[in-house]
Amino acid sequence: MGDEEEDACNTGLGLGEVSAIFKTTGEIQKQTLAAKLNLRTRQVEVWFQNRRARTKSKQSEVECELLKKWCESLSHENHRLQKELRELRLFNLDQPHDQLPMAVTLTICPSCSQQHQ
Repeated sequence: MGDEEEDACNTGLGLGEVSAIFKTTGEIQKQTLAAKLNLRTRQVEVWFQNRRARTKSKQSEVECELLKKWCESLSHENHRLQKELRELRLFNLDQPHDQLPMAVTLTICPSCSQQHQ
């Protein structure tokens, strides 16, 4: 059970109910919630500050993982394109210029092809 669920269980109110009450943040609402929970207003404020911080931290972790995967993907694509370029350059050096094929097929990644259109 997570910290949020434990906190809600300790109050006798569900997490959804506590969150719904606190969404309309005002001094009166904080005091009302604190009284319902038998806590000080400051404790209610801190609970929600901590909850927002945990949510933001988790979101940052998710975004970081997505960026890492995207970076890895771009790195692999970069290595593949560099290899293809080396092969094309070797091919070009091995062929006399009068015997070069009329067309050479190049692979362009989707994001590059969108930029050049």
